[in-house]
Amino acid sequence: MPFSKRTYTSLRDFASDFLFPVRNRGRLKRVNRENLLSPAFRERLMMAVTWVNGCRYCSYFHARMALRAGLDHDEIRELLSGGVERCPDDEAVAVAYAQHWAESDARPDSQAVERLEQAYGREKADAIHLMLRMIRMGNLMGNTWDYVVYRLTFGRLGGGAPIRM
Repeated sequence: MPFSKRTYTSLRDFASDFLFPVRNRGRLKRVNRENLLSPAFRERLMMAVTWVNGCRYCSYFHARMALRAGLDHDEIRELLSGGVERCPDDEAVAVAYAQHWAESDARPDSQAVERLEQAYGREKADAIHLMLRMIRMGNLMGNTWDYVVYRLTFGRLGGGAPIRM
């Protein structure tokens, strides 16, 4: 069975993502300090992207963080299955956008970006993009690690299925 999860395909992309938090530490601190996105909102975004990318490590970690942020098991299960029906109305546009963003490999349709900015304003949309970039990095690192293990075991251990709740 071939390995089908999105991974890093070049050292350049990996290095760019690895340096991204360092280069943007001020922006990251500001998002957290000014509480531009609530912890529950951030976790919904993280799980939406993780569902698309299928990182089992991030699924587990962000499900735990979501519980701490007040999400219930049913909503977490739904988000990690691609659903958004339980999301608060004021966050549903961003969570659906996060899925589109991940499905397009971080190259969303310009109309989708415009809709996000209309719904949340430029500052909050920028904070959302920052969080999406961070979780994508985590997802790709986890999936790349799984790919290395997959190759070292000649595919006997499989691709590492996402952890289900």
